Amino acid sequence: MQTEVSTGIMVETIELPSEALQRTITINFYGPSNHSANQPIGLLLFNDGQDIEAMGFDKMVAYLLQTEAITPLLCVGIHAGDERMLEYGMISSPDFKGRGAKAGLYRQFIIEELLPYIHTRYAHLTFNETAFAGFSLGGLSALDLVWNHPEIFSKVGVFSGSLWWRSKDRKDKDFSEANHRLMHRQIKQGKYQPGMKFFFQCGELDETEDRNGNNVIDSIDDTIDVMRELMAKGWLEGRNMRYLQLPDGKHDIRSWAKAVPVFLKWGWRRKSA
Repeated sequence: MQTEVSTGIMVETIELPSEALQRTITINFYGPSNHSANQPIGLLLFNDGQDIEAMGFDKMVAYLLQTEAITPLLCVGIHAGDERMLEYGMISSPDFKGRGAKAGLYRQFIIEELLPYIHTRYAHLTFNETAFAGFSLGGLSALDLVWNHPEIFSKVGVFSGSLWWRSKDRKDKDFSEANHRLMHRQIKQGKYQPGMKFFFQCGELDETEDRNGNNVIDSIDDTIDVMRELMAKGWLEGRNMRYLQLPDGKHDIRSWAKAVPVFLKWGWRRKSA
């Protein structure tokens, strides 16, 4: 375990063995160094913890806390491993190439191993909510876990999410956006969950693909369509759903670093801020 205090943020790094994944996962914990145990605190998990580490997450959160822009949070960066493409995905099904085949095992790690570990390690803290966020394929994974566990999670942040996740190759003659995009289908078949909130971010330079020729890149189309499915269930943009589109946003850490503070202020803004 490594511990350091950076600008008022306590950063702890541990190696957590996982029986479900049969590997050891690097975990970074970011929390206020002087938080009172009597005050409830939010818990936020991030897939691709190596990416938030690379964007200087400790300094980002420290600034937001020092300027009283957000309420205190314990943030957990879960580093991806060599089998990222297998562990991140949707619990219900791999995609048409078999990616995400270990998503069920990753769910087991999060629900049965990581969260109990956090609650034991930080038993002196009272968590008033639990949220999940991720980038690209990690965003799809976070959304899937939140959607399937409303009894645990109340918020999700999806940055450049891989919401194209599909059971058929889009080049197949019978490919249908309505039938073969798995996240869209899952939400359509699901139901409204009171208290659940969604944050989506896309960059206009995320990619160049435009499968339906409407002059809108696929990542934006897929995200907007997921939001439409959510709105059909009862969620409202501006109330319990937020969309951020960055004109200069690319599929990279620098772009996501611009979006993460917006997400944090959306989800954990101080009432006086």
